[in-house]
Amino acid sequence: MLASQVAGALLAWGLWSWFGDGRPGITAQALAALAGALVAGWVWWLVDSWNAMRLLSWLRQSELSDAPDLSGIWGEACVRMRRWLRQSVQQVQQGDQRLNDILSALQASPNGVVLLDSEGRIEWCNQIASRQFGFDAQRDVLQSIGNLVRDPEFSAYYATQDFSRDLVMQGRESTPSRPVRLSVQFYGYGEGRKLLLARDVTALEQAEAMRRDFVANVSHEIRTPLTVLVGFVETLQNLPLDAEERNRYLGMMAQQAERMQHLVEDLLTLSRLEGSPLPSNNEWVPVAQLMQRCENEARGLSAMLTRKQALPHALSFPAHDVLAQAGEVAGASAELQSAFSNLLANAMRYTPAGGRIEVTWESLPDGSARFAVHDSGPGIEPKHLARLTERFYRVDRSRSRDTGGTGLGLAIVKHVLQRHGAKLGIASTPGQGSEFSVTFPASRLRAGPPALLGERRAAA
Repeated sequence: MLASQVAGALLAWGLWSWFGDGRPGITAQALAALAGALVAGWVWWLVDSWNAMRLLSWLRQSELSDAPDLSGIWGEACVRMRRWLRQSVQQVQQGDQRLNDILSALQASPNGVVLLDSEGRIEWCNQIASRQFGFDAQRDVLQSIGNLVRDPEFSAYYATQDFSRDLVMQGRESTPSRPVRLSVQFYGYGEGRKLLLARDVTALEQAEAMRRDFVANVSHEIRTPLTVLVGFVETLQNLPLDAEERNRYLGMMAQQAERMQHLVEDLLTLSRLEGSPLPSNNEWVPVAQLMQRCENEARGLSAMLTRKQALPHALSFPAHDVLAQAGEVAGASAELQSAFSNLLANAMRYTPAGGRIEVTWESLPDGSARFAVHDSGPGIEPKHLARLTERFYRVDRSRSRDTGGTGLGLAIVKHVLQRHGAKLGIASTPGQGSEFSVTFPASRLRAGPPALLGERRAAA
């Protein structure tokens, strides 16, 4: 500004001297110089104001690409503001990106997450929470969670404002056949805001219930024969018995001890199946070999179970030519043998002496194969079929104990088949017998050379 005024004053002084009337007078020239300085100052002020207006107009628009090209102090201010705005935009973008990353992480969480403001209104929720509570992520924003979750337990929990412990409540998708249990807890953050975390604990509660039932069942199964043994021991210790009565008591004690031994063996088998790695797909077992072992065990068990009636079961196994074409199945030989033997043992224990038990092996059109055990026993009512593979579940408890069953045979079969990718099928009609079948997928079967299969069958 000073430079403009000095230049204007000098210009006016020179012009007055050149175009003046020739009369000397410093006062007139001085006034001309002052007028020139004022005009130059006003011109500078107008130019400066114009640049300032351009800068303010750009700032109102906040478009970095439309920044004016200015000089002087306003140009320097424009450059600095443009740099500051660019940094601010980058910081905002980085903040938005971090927020989106956090929300994406919460969206990917296996638990339900709901963010609430200080008044308990929903600010955001992930898809898991939407499904667990029935929220609409768009419609229910800024709606009070107390108005949306109508469960009485939740309302009481939220009203107490004591969130030091979690609340286990029924899920919205819960049905009598498929119960859903949620663990819900609030966590405070920020200025009065809350985070609601909901976890599906259905599997945990079911596992805990199964553990309690398992411990209770095992205790009950062991307590009964143990009580009998203790009673017989006291009898033998305190009463003078003749040789015949003593032998009868010792026989019953041996029977109860054998029952406990079978129970412990089955429990160890289940524990080993649950804790061991899955069987290899590269270990092949000849079907003919499995069938031969099953036949030997079945005939021996049938003779033992029917020794009093002297009328063994009528057992029917596949012909040798059928087994020769059966090939091999991939898996653990001992586990498959255990599964087949358990199915045969169940059939013989529940089939009266002299009854018929038929074992079949057939190849299916899709490349799979089916092993089946059909008996002529009393059959099973439909209400029991879905629970037969539960541990210690028995259709007829007294008959199972009389025949030496532990209630774990079908549970072992289920675990073995799951480990081999096979499926268990159960079909039964009261009064007409039952059929238990095992279907192996084509990926676990292969055809073996007939000659090799014949040699293995002969060796077995």
